[in-house]
Amino acid sequence: MASLDFIRDKKDLFITGSTGTGKSYPATALGYHACQNGYKVMYASTSKLLGQLKVAKGKGTILQDLKKIERQELLILDDFGLQPFDTQGRSALLDIIEDRHEKRSTIITSQIPVKGWYDMIGEKTIADAVLDRIVHQSLRVELFGESLRKRKQVSGNQYV
Repeated sequence: MASLDFIRDKKDLFITGSTGTGKSYPATALGYHACQNGYKVMYASTSKLLGQLKVAKGKGTILQDLKKIERQELLILDDFGLQPFDTQGRSALLDIIEDRHEKRSTIITSQIPVKGWYDMIGEKTIADAVLDRIVHQSLRVELFGESLRKRKQVSGNQYV
């Protein structure tokens, strides 16, 4: 992954695992490394980004915002599916994925295993369209273990 070949090959990367297993760290590190190598990178919390796009739709600027996202050579969607997708969120997600499909790379981090994304997205037709575009040729990393925050807290409390 550190070679960034997945970006050159326009492949997506999924990093999944339980809460606290460290999904955001490698995603952010890869994004930083990509920036250092001249790639345009955008990091976003999935729910915040979809919320911003909802506001942009109301203001009439959604097309400009979607174009900005499309131009990024690497998009990092962190905490994918942490909050339920509403109708507008699903629609914006489909727009993002459709615009980037086979043109740009996306890293998605999620607590939910990929096999649960269909139900998480909700609307059957949109879930089919989104997953058909991103799942089949993606690279996947699944993290296991205890929460790093929990371990840090236990070792941090040694003087109590």
